[in-house]
Amino acid sequence: MTSETTRAPQVRPRTEGWTQRKDAAGRPLLQFASPRRGKPPAHLADLTPEQRVEKVTELGLPAFRAAQLEKHFFVHCTHDPAEMTDLPAAGRDELVHTLLPPLLTEVRRLETDRGDTVKFLWKLHDGALVESVLMRYPGRITLCVSSQAGCGMNCPFCATGQAGLTRNMSAAEIVAQVVRANRVIADGQLGDPRKVGHAGERVSNIVFMGMGEPLANYARVMQAVRVMTDKKHGMGMSARGITVSTVGLVPAIRKLSDEGIPVTFALSLHAPDDELRDEMIPVNSRWKVDEALDAAREYFEKTGRRVSIEYALIKDMNDHGWRADLLADKLNARGRGWVHVNPIPLNPTPGSVWTASEKPVQEEFVRRLEAHGIPTTIRDTRGKDIDGACGQLVATESDQQAAAATPVEA
Repeated sequence: MTSETTRAPQVRPRTEGWTQRKDAAGRPLLQFASPRRGKPPAHLADLTPEQRVEKVTELGLPAFRAAQLEKHFFVHCTHDPAEMTDLPAAGRDELVHTLLPPLLTEVRRLETDRGDTVKFLWKLHDGALVESVLMRYPGRITLCVSSQAGCGMNCPFCATGQAGLTRNMSAAEIVAQVVRANRVIADGQLGDPRKVGHAGERVSNIVFMGMGEPLANYARVMQAVRVMTDKKHGMGMSARGITVSTVGLVPAIRKLSDEGIPVTFALSLHAPDDELRDEMIPVNSRWKVDEALDAAREYFEKTGRRVSIEYALIKDMNDHGWRADLLADKLNARGRGWVHVNPIPLNPTPGSVWTASEKPVQEEFVRRLEAHGIPTTIRDTRGKDIDGACGQLVATESDQQAAAATPVEA
């Protein structure tokens, strides 16, 4: 049979409409440190339960007021003092504004025709823009959250990477996206008329696959996860319903393995060979494919949680059959039953020449993985008609439009 490498074209990654930042040697720059900017307001969700009690008592109030604030924000999804009638009227406004300051201002909201996918564009206190996407599926509601404003990983095909890293988000800014989404659901604003107003319906799954590299903002992401999973002082979500992704920050993957919080771990691999991945994912210049896969396998060994391999299928770039075979060989070399592959048809930036692989190519890629015994599921891509890939809405929203939009504090 004719070699695939001679039959199939090989498209190389490159930027479109923007210039990739590079160092003096011509290598793509990686930005791990967050630029210095004004800190967001201190918030209840940034504090441990003990620190919340300390803060309340510093204000001259009994310790149990901290638990009341937790319930109002994490359960009732409000920071409006007028809704907190169990707090004494005297000093209520000061207490709420001190510990529950508004963090997100809704700039824009887009919905699919069916209303089962809603995308939010938020403005942070310093004008930075971030996105989150709320999606209803049969039996679950998923929220894709951002962990950074922008991203410093500089991947050429990624809409978020075009802007670079503006700053890390605080834990409370991350949590606030979930709180706001839960309020939208409670108000009956998420599609499917049969479910609208259904008592108790909330976000059930979180994916850290919005703007930013979660493991480059490690401490704040983990604080947010602790708040989400805390059954007494937080949101009481299942850690198994929370997916933390990375492009391959190996030391942080190993750190995550030791956290003792059984989140789902996802490695955004996108290519099994270093030659291509060096160009697609610049962090591969630090930690190669095999190092990232070794760390992913270690996560499985320490937590017992099956790892997800994310693989954006891009036409003629990384969707060749031989790459499916190579990926399967590398995964099987590290054992069986520890991994699941999610091929994801690319959701391209508007006007991009990069596009999703054709359907028969997608099916062949999956067939080859499954022939090697690798569990594989093509991911359902949502929101193409509303610039659903994270970073697209920020990329297409001008500063003038954002400033002119009617703000709605959330």
